[in-house]
Amino acid sequence: MAKTSKRMKNLRQKAEEVGTVSLADAVSALLGLQGQLPKNVPPAKPDQVVELAVRLGIDAKQDEQRVRGAIVLPHGIGKSQRVIVFAQGDNVAVAEGAGADKVGGKELADEIKGGWLDFDVAIATPDMMGVVGPLGRVLGPRGLMPSPRAGTVTPNVADAVREYKAGKVEFKNDKGGVVHCVIGRMTFEPEQLVGNAEAILKHIESAKPSAQKGIYMRSVTVTATQMPGISVAL
Repeated sequence: MAKTSKRMKNLRQKAEEVGTVSLADAVSALLGLQGQLPKNVPPAKPDQVVELAVRLGIDAKQDEQRVRGAIVLPHGIGKSQRVIVFAQGDNVAVAEGAGADKVGGKELADEIKGGWLDFDVAIATPDMMGVVGPLGRVLGPRGLMPSPRAGTVTPNVADAVREYKAGKVEFKNDKGGVVHCVIGRMTFEPEQLVGNAEAILKHIESAKPSAQKGIYMRSVTVTATQMPGISVAL
C-alpha cells in the first residue's frame, strides 16, 4: 500500500472539516484547499484536472442499466483535445477542414496497432468500422474506441470533430456504478466549474435507465488529480 503523503493527509483533514455542502460550496472548498496547507507542506500542481464522481444506484452488471453519454460542456475542459478521424474519400478533406489532428484509414490503424496512442478522441465514419473494429482490444480498455452511442461513429465527421475540439466529453459508469467526468481545471473560475458540473449532472439524470429502481444518484463528489474529494449535497 502506498504511503499517504503529509500534503494529502492535511488535505483530507481539511476536506472532512468541510463536510457535505452545496455544489457551489464544494467547488469553492476544493479550490481553496491549497491555500490552507501549512507553509512547510509543498503545494500540488496548480492546473490539476477537476473531476465529478457520481455514484449511481444501478446494477452495473446489467446492460440495460449501464449509463453512458457525451456532452459539450458550456465552459470547455481547459485544453484542446487531440482528435483523430478514420475516414476515406471526400470525408478526409472534411475532417481536416474541421480541425482533426490526424486523418487516415488502414495506415492509421496500423500505427495504432504499432503502439501509437498520442490522441484523446477517435472518430470514425460508419464505412470505416471494418478497419476500426479490430482495434477494439487496444482502444476499448483506454476508452478510445469509436462508438455510435457516444457520437464518435458518425457520417457527420465535421460536427463531431468541432464538438470534441470545443470541449465535448464522454462518460460511462465503471464496474462499481460510478460515473467519472472531467469538468475543468483548478485554474478555472468557480462559476465555470459549477456550470460544467450542473450540465453533467443534468445529462446523467436524463440518461437514467428505465430498468433502474430506487434512488438513482446516491452521492456526488468533486475532486481533482492531487486532491481529496468534497461531498456534494443532493
